Amino acid sequence: MAALKYSRQREAIKTYLMSTKEHPTADMVYNKIRNEYPNISLGTVYRNLALLVELGEAVKVPSLDGCDHFDGDTSRHYHFVCTDCKSITDLDAQTVGDMEELHERANRNFEGTIEGSSVYFYGKCENCKEKQRDV
Repeated sequence: MAALKYSRQREAIKTYLMSTKEHPTADMVYNKIRNEYPNISLGTVYRNLALLVELGEAVKVPSLDGCDHFDGDTSRHYHFVCTDCKSITDLDAQTVGDMEELHERANRNFEGTIEGSSVYFYGKCENCKEKQRDV
């Protein structure tokens, strides 16, 4: 791949992703970045998000709402997706267990090479669980 040209818009998208614990959709990123760059197009946001994912500078997180969400935290961690409100929450790897141990166990009876993994947990978030109790 040719040297990547610097883009203020891409840098703004990356900075926003890294600054939020939300897992925004492309539309949410567009609405946020549009404040600083009013002439940015939604297509530009989609292309830059795809490029950031390809470069390993962001993570695409599939969701139950039918939209891809994005995460600026590229460290190894898990995601929890609420089956009611569709919110996405980060789960620290130490909370759930060591990913390296999971990879090691998966590699024991696998002839190929595992280079990564994606694990999603599903259920009800704290807010939806409380709402259910109140009914």
